[in-house]
Amino acid sequence: MADNPRLKIAIATYGHTKALKSGDVKIAKVDPDFVEVAPIIGAFRRMVRDVEFDVCEMAPTTYMIARALGAPFIALPIFIMRRFHHGGFVVRPESGIKEPKDLEGKKVGVRAYSVTTGVWTRGIFTNEYGMDSSKVTWVVDDEEHVTTLKLPPNVVHASDGKSLAGMMASGELQAGFTGPAGIGRAGPPTGAWEQGGQTAAQVYPELIPNVAQTEAAWYRRTGIYPIHGLIVVKTEVLAKYPFVARSLYDAFVEAKKPYIAHLKGTEGNSADEIKYRGLMPLVGDPLPYGLEANMPSIEAMLTYGLQQQLIPKRMPLDEVFVDPLKH
Repeated sequence: MADNPRLKIAIATYGHTKALKSGDVKIAKVDPDFVEVAPIIGAFRRMVRDVEFDVCEMAPTTYMIARALGAPFIALPIFIMRRFHHGGFVVRPESGIKEPKDLEGKKVGVRAYSVTTGVWTRGIFTNEYGMDSSKVTWVVDDEEHVTTLKLPPNVVHASDGKSLAGMMASGELQAGFTGPAGIGRAGPPTGAWEQGGQTAAQVYPELIPNVAQTEAAWYRRTGIYPIHGLIVVKTEVLAKYPFVARSLYDAFVEAKKPYIAHLKGTEGNSADEIKYRGLMPLVGDPLPYGLEANMPSIEAMLTYGLQQQLIPKRMPLDEVFVDPLKH
């Protein structure tokens, strides 16, 4: 319809978003213009730097920082990626690091200080294991999505030409993150660091043992199921069309239904399907949307951001999220 707002939308295609992007699930009273950005991390940067899209997927810590600095977009409680963060962190065996508190005084590699994996893991190490993050030297080799973020003094950049993987191999780093948050190729955490095509899991062990059991016990005790992706909308769009918040929320909920049904079956063995199917006995819905179901995770995200000097103050909830159920 001519009266419907036409919204430029950048989200990746997942099992739980493909029905939305294909048009099988409609967004009520909205004409969507889906823009393909691959990898989707490129859309995060374009949104925080140029506010290019009306609706955009975004890493939650990138959003939290941008919003605290006055970004003209706000989040909906649609969390389209989830995973736990006790794993994927490894140490050199001769470093003497046996627990997170032993990281104090050491150099640790992470792709960027504000990367979501790093924020969640540092928060867990601080609040569960007593680590003082300010006493760790965090070595980064990539730029932050929010270029105006002022980094704490204990964050340093790797020297030109040096990679985190190389620094770990040489002993310049004593610990760090595997996968896309630091060293190694993207994929599920294995405790392995990849050097020259060779995987040396026995050389770089995981810091936290019995990761799956530890994460499950932590979740049962705290209710925190770490957020790894959310949806933001321009505030000017919501000011002009308040119904968009509910329309988007309802559409994402509807698009998720066939995916959850699919996970409950036995077909499909992609990395995401294996991950979410494996989490269902623990968390139930592996992709819960809405504020109420996610309050422990939201509160933890804000707490960790403040502790790690990513945001200057703790923002009220209504400055961080729009409740679509009230629109």
